[in-house]
Amino acid sequence: MNRKKPWWLAGLLALAVTVIALPTGCTQDKKAAVTPAPTAGDGADAASTATPDKPADAVEVPLGLPPLPVPKDNPMTADKIALGKQLYFDGRLSKDGTISCATCHDPKKGWTDQSPTSTGIKGQVGGRNAPTVINAAYATAQFWDGRAPSLEAQAVGPIANPIEMGHTLKDVVVELNKIPAYKDQFQKVFGTDVTADGIGKAIAAFERTVLSGDSAYDKFKAGDKNALNDAQKHGMELFNDAGCSTCHAPPMFSNYRYFNAGVGMDAEKPDEGLKDVTKKDKDLGKFRVPSLRDAADTGPYFHNGSAKTLEEAVALMGAGGKDNPNLSLMMKAVRSAKLKDTDLKDIVEFIKALSGNYPKTEPPKLP
Repeated sequence: MNRKKPWWLAGLLALAVTVIALPTGCTQDKKAAVTPAPTAGDGADAASTATPDKPADAVEVPLGLPPLPVPKDNPMTADKIALGKQLYFDGRLSKDGTISCATCHDPKKGWTDQSPTSTGIKGQVGGRNAPTVINAAYATAQFWDGRAPSLEAQAVGPIANPIEMGHTLKDVVVELNKIPAYKDQFQKVFGTDVTADGIGKAIAAFERTVLSGDSAYDKFKAGDKNALNDAQKHGMELFNDAGCSTCHAPPMFSNYRYFNAGVGMDAEKPDEGLKDVTKKDKDLGKFRVPSLRDAADTGPYFHNGSAKTLEEAVALMGAGGKDNPNLSLMMKAVRSAKLKDTDLKDIVEFIKALSGNYPKTEPPKLP
């Protein structure tokens, strides 16, 4: 079928606004200040995966994904990835030794914790949903409000968050330097003892290996016309025609911009979202567009985890979000498409076709 695009779609593509909130990063409470970066990240070089001590095969990029963006100051090596993997699973990065990155971003749970919001040290519950680490390497900024400009900055943010890991980077560095095996690895990888900068770079390098592609959709785009069933093909057409793909743009199915979909805006004290970073009233209630790749495994959805199922999340977005004074024009445009229940079901089936083969990484032996 070749449907004519709605009259409003061309205009939407030109909008320069900055997420609709289906579920990249780490669960976070706003108290953990990281360098604000509500737009694009910096220092990414898609051609920099090769290094003198490890060639570009350090990471294999699956079918359907673009070249892996890697900062020039943090090239990928096998030793650095292995070190980052240990740190990712090490509860000693938290004050009481109970919380690791993997606690809230569990490889067995779609690299999330499949909870509305996450629980940190001393049973403290955070205010935002833990985004998946899957394909987070491609995001131009991290966290729901985009305040971290890179995976490196994101990786160390939760350590000092009093609700999450409740530690300090200074103390973590001191403690890890007391572990000979960690000191040896840092010397080998960075030529220094344990440093906060090295911790962030190693964890980020490991997180850049958490990739998922080779989905039914990717195979379809590569030429296998039987890779999608009829419902998924129809759902893909609706997804494009209704304007969903304007924000959830392929190949990552996110443009990594920020929009107000009204989620949580009816709360007594709504989460300010992007406004908390920019301090601009126009950014109230805006959150970053998450990637829809592997969304079937990364619920519950939205920044507050308020949608339990993918069906529920798609229904809310397909209806154009929730009314509030700052509702983004994108949402009003989707509403004008007047999607039916049967349409929404097919869109859900299409999103399921975006599920790929993400790694189910096992915890490593720790020093």
